[in-house]
Amino acid sequence: MKMSDLPTSGANSCYRHPGRQSFILCQRCGRTICPECQTQGAVGVICPECMNEQRKNAPRTKPAILTRLTGQGKPAVTYAIIGITLFVYALQFLLGSQITNLLLYAGAYSYPGGFQPWRMLTTVLVHGSIFHVLLNMYTLWIFGQILEPMLGRWRFLTLYVLSGLAGSLGVLFLSNPNAGVVGASGAIFGLMGAFLVIQRRLGGNATQLLVLVGINLVIGFLPGLNVSWQAHVGGLIGGAVIGLIYVQTRRIRQKSLQTLLIAGFAAVLLALSCWYLVA
Repeated sequence: MKMSDLPTSGANSCYRHPGRQSFILCQRCGRTICPECQTQGAVGVICPECMNEQRKNAPRTKPAILTRLTGQGKPAVTYAIIGITLFVYALQFLLGSQITNLLLYAGAYSYPGGFQPWRMLTTVLVHGSIFHVLLNMYTLWIFGQILEPMLGRWRFLTLYVLSGLAGSLGVLFLSNPNAGVVGASGAIFGLMGAFLVIQRRLGGNATQLLVLVGINLVIGFLPGLNVSWQAHVGGLIGGAVIGLIYVQTRRIRQKSLQTLLIAGFAAVLLALSCWYLVA
């Protein structure tokens, strides 16, 4: 038998192991604890129960990488969209046309008999080639770093989603209903349109951006490139409207009006997406 396991007085015994003599007290609750039950604290030692309580009440911290990506002022939504889009492209690469055919959009999917309206949004996640997805994500990264801190995360996400929907409406009304399209170009042109309007309304120099938008629009009309200029035009118009709403209702007291106008514009886009169901 060990000397530490011999009967001792309660005051000098570990409260968890009564047969073990100890003269060390928990710095928080004052109970006697043996070496096996001790956790070194900043000053003195802590018993297991107090340590569990301390961990339970301690503020939860994010991993360093999450702090860098989602901290104040960081374009977390932009990073999330890029990550999701690249993940979907990886699935396209691994599973082939199965994923592409499941998510692409064509005007026929807004007609009676083949109505699948969710494709108007899922099409922004799929791309035709590695060059296509990298170019779109690079452009998103550029404009996301500018617009997301300026607008806020929820407004930026709303702009991206509704611009993508507006791009699909451009395909619906201006393109062959049997021609499938993929890519985030409509949503990205929406970012360009919104930024162009905001810059102009606030008195900023938008000449270079205007030239960039013009070049990209012209490229969409060149034969043989297989680029959906219809999505570009739809997204650009949708983004410009949203940008105008944002900049005209940017004061704090106009927050409710801004929400109402954005909701109204979203309702108009949704109604247009059902055009051929009621026409």
